[in-house]
Amino acid sequence: MLHELFTRNSITLHSALVVLGLVIYTTASHTLRQRRHPSAAIAWIISLVLLPYFALPLYLVFGRRKVVRRALKPGPAIHANASAHEQLAVAVGLGPPASFEQLQLHRDGSHALHALRDMLGSARQAIDVCTFILGHDVLGDEITALLMRRARDGLQVRLLLDGIGIYLGGHANLRQLRAAGVQVLLFVPPLHSPLRGRTNLRNHRKMVLVDGHWLWCGGRNLAAEYFEGDTLSVRKKPVWFDLSFDLHGALAQQAQQRFDNDWSFANTGKTVRTPLLAHLPTVPASAGPQARLVPSGPDQAEDTVYTLLVSGCFTAQTRILAVTPYFVPDQTLLMALALAARRGVAVDLLLPARSNHRLADIARHAALRELVSAGARVWLLPQMVHAKAVLIDQDLALVGSANLDERSLFLNYELMVAFYDPPVVQRYADWISGHQAQATPYQPRPPGLLRELVEGLVRWVAFQL
Repeated sequence: MLHELFTRNSITLHSALVVLGLVIYTTASHTLRQRRHPSAAIAWIISLVLLPYFALPLYLVFGRRKVVRRALKPGPAIHANASAHEQLAVAVGLGPPASFEQLQLHRDGSHALHALRDMLGSARQAIDVCTFILGHDVLGDEITALLMRRARDGLQVRLLLDGIGIYLGGHANLRQLRAAGVQVLLFVPPLHSPLRGRTNLRNHRKMVLVDGHWLWCGGRNLAAEYFEGDTLSVRKKPVWFDLSFDLHGALAQQAQQRFDNDWSFANTGKTVRTPLLAHLPTVPASAGPQARLVPSGPDQAEDTVYTLLVSGCFTAQTRILAVTPYFVPDQTLLMALALAARRGVAVDLLLPARSNHRLADIARHAALRELVSAGARVWLLPQMVHAKAVLIDQDLALVGSANLDERSLFLNYELMVAFYDPPVVQRYADWISGHQAQATPYQPRPPGLLRELVEGLVRWVAFQL
């Protein structure tokens, strides 16, 4: 009798939690318009039905994906003669393209570090730094010392670090930075975040801004392995293959606006629009090449980078050239890439033979097998690849911080730059192709049942929250 009563009560409690979880999920998705990819939605629903005791608390902590709502009113009018890239960018709410000049595509980590030192040393009014990781190593310590010295010189120095990333590089000395006059903010720190249901949303953007008109950007975090490595310390860090660039002009001023918005959000927990620093001069637009800032993440109503990638794959005519450390795309992006290859588009994907995240390496094989079977070519470099870029035909290069995995495309705060000028696009193509020559082709192997189950489980657990 007691056993039956206990069983009946357990079933009743389980059912009540399932109903409660589904009601919360449905209500939040509808009222907050938290649009999800179908695979993520199915994962949450199955978890809430089978394991409500664990899934419901996880959903309450990690469940919300956007901090802004989609507009219900019609979007801005689009000029009839606008290109397909321009039409789509306007439709998803991106800002206008802006001119830039003096673009430096960094050859390697030494060149990137030289440019960064030059920027920080020549600043006259303000320095703003946003990074996911600030290493407590030879490189991170050098940058920290430079920031403190410039703050003591009387400059306004602001440092925005991710609330989780701060622990991944050895925990930089924030107290010392603040004592020197550097303003430091953590973006959504996990233990005391005011953003309920959003502690899983990380700021993965990387940018350094000097005086509002000089931008340093790309995929590099501020730690030794992203630049020149460190073979002398106890924890040896071999150099990684990464990509960054710097430029001047109106585009840099738009990036300044993006940093100011992120800074205000980290400081108040509210998405606001802040003006540029009043003392910074307006940068006049030039007649040179133009590019567009492409922020992506919870602060954008649309999944901007993902949308541009899928559309670009469907409209590509000659080539798609991509480099990324982690390749775990959703089915739509994977299908778009595979169909492009089947249409005769030259699809080349450059990856590390082994990345720094074992789960990503396990999860990527199903997608790679499908791509290769469609006629795409996958290339593996012996060293760790951390560069992020996708080139489509001769007229679009997306370069910045976003990886080709579901966490980066749907959850993280990311920053890409869309370059449209064919000579600039070709410069990036030449840079990637130069490294591609050192890579070996990926050879897929038929997986067993156990391997397929493990791959599917890793994709579900590690990339859907």
